[in-house]
Amino acid sequence: MNLKLNVNANVNTKRKRQWLALVLTFILGGAFIFAQEELSLSDAVSKGLEKNFSIRTAKQSVKIAENNDSWGAAGRYPTLDLGVTANNSYKNETSAAPGERDKSMTNLFTPYINMRWQLFNGFAVKITRDKLAHLNQLSQGNAAVVVENAVQAIVLAYYKALLEQEKLNVVQEVRKLSEDRYQYVMERKNVGAGSTFDVLQTKIAWLNDKSNQLLQQVNAKNARRNLNLVLGEPAQKEYRLSGKFDAQMYEYKLEDLLEKLAAGNKTLKNQYINQLILKKDIALQRSGLYPIVALNSGINRTGLRLKNEGMPAINGTTYDYYVNFSVSLNLFNGGNTKRAIANAKIQEKIGSLRIEEMELSLSNFLRTVYEIYNVKKELFTLAEERIISARLNLDIADEKFKSGAINSFNYRDVQLVYLNAALGKLQAVYDLIDTHSELMRLTGGVIREY
Repeated sequence: MNLKLNVNANVNTKRKRQWLALVLTFILGGAFIFAQEELSLSDAVSKGLEKNFSIRTAKQSVKIAENNDSWGAAGRYPTLDLGVTANNSYKNETSAAPGERDKSMTNLFTPYINMRWQLFNGFAVKITRDKLAHLNQLSQGNAAVVVENAVQAIVLAYYKALLEQEKLNVVQEVRKLSEDRYQYVMERKNVGAGSTFDVLQTKIAWLNDKSNQLLQQVNAKNARRNLNLVLGEPAQKEYRLSGKFDAQMYEYKLEDLLEKLAAGNKTLKNQYINQLILKKDIALQRSGLYPIVALNSGINRTGLRLKNEGMPAINGTTYDYYVNFSVSLNLFNGGNTKRAIANAKIQEKIGSLRIEEMELSLSNFLRTVYEIYNVKKELFTLAEERIISARLNLDIADEKFKSGAINSFNYRDVQLVYLNAALGKLQAVYDLIDTHSELMRLTGGVIREY
């Protein structure tokens, strides 16, 4: 009886020291923790929309498309050139008089303004303008896809960082249990109530859990770095994640999701826009069947200076105004125009086939993700039940181990079951979030959801 009391007293003293160390660690680390910037999921999405490299690159591409979406790029306006030419020559030739030579210097200086304007080219200007507008829409659509993918990546990176931190907490808890068990067995051995074999077994388990904790700390840090990467932040940036690591289970109907897919999927919308561009390519090639009417107008001013040797210089100025029209129609070019029209029609047909394939592919993929999501919900429910049972079993095993009803091997097995159950539940939460975000991306609801 006295032996048991002494053991319990020693164990209680050891636990008090451990709790004191934890309190001191919290106090010393508190200043650093509160100094960190708090980051919620909505804050992370906002930062990513502003700093994510993929989004910033897509915005620059949109600016290019917006610059090109103009009547000037389509060729509606005339081309106006301003220039000047200068011709200088020196002549030295045999004169009519014997033994003499005629020498003269000629200087020509001609500034000019020239305008070239295609008045009609088979409606190609209007068609090109419409095509540039569609290209602008396509660029914005591609940017929207990039934004959706980036937001999904940010959400998953955020929850991945929370996942690895929660795993670290579980591993630390298990390591703490192993350490307590090892200290308990050591105290028993010191008073002659335990064996070296039990001490070694508990020490090995404790060291294994310490190794797992070190590895999990690396995983948690890597997850934080990956979050910083998708946020466009430096790797050393530290955040205090304020989001809760939990998942909500929604009830979706497949028919509703399919309707949202057809109406809101950004990739599919871009393919529809691309099909409009292919139609414009057909019209653009057909414009080659029409005549081209062009205007060429301008003014030249020529300044002349002629200086013969031994004679005064002669200066003169002339002006040349011109307005010229031209009409041209290609009658035969080896069938190149007809081939270009035929090829453009084939490209449009290929585009239609790609739309059909994409609609079928996205529909099948949505059905698959929908089924996986429902399975993930069931797995999450099972994981919750499993962790409750494993936690209760661990508490019972702890009491039985201290009372001698089970040995260290049995206790370790129960401990590992709890560890796997805890990690399994955390992974089930993340898998549910991952699958839900994929459903939102497919149906065009990522931005609205997050």
